[in-house]
Amino acid sequence: MTTKYSPPELRPKKLDILVAVVVLVLAVVVAVGFYGPKLGQGEDTSVVISMGGEVVERIPMTSFPDGKKVLTHNGYTLELCLSYNDLPSSEGQLGVYVLSSDCPTQDCVHTGRISRVGQSIVCLPAQIVIHLEGASNDGAPDIVVG
Repeated sequence: MTTKYSPPELRPKKLDILVAVVVLVLAVVVAVGFYGPKLGQGEDTSVVISMGGEVVERIPMTSFPDGKKVLTHNGYTLELCLSYNDLPSSEGQLGVYVLSSDCPTQDCVHTGRISRVGQSIVCLPAQIVIHLEGASNDGAPDIVVG
């Protein structure tokens, strides 16, 4: 019994190319829809500062005092700064970061800049939490369901 060996046809057909293009276009549309305009912050975004578990101050991002604020609690000092992101994709989005701290681990400094509602910076030794609060237009739920 002999069978003819026929190599598989490896050349893409027109339909294969069309399917690949459609998948790529859908991937780009989903990525832009997910990451694109929904990263913003509303004009009513506030910096909420908690010390020792209690909210001590709410500062609107647009009226942050002179771009810097010094926080002292539990024997530690943090220097909080407000800045615009210089990256072209962020369109000058305001953000908050801890410039310096005298806490031993410097986790609050290494957290970096936060600019979206719901993000936070935590300094455990100082018991200070800084988070952004306000109306978000990203449509994401505020709780985990399920």
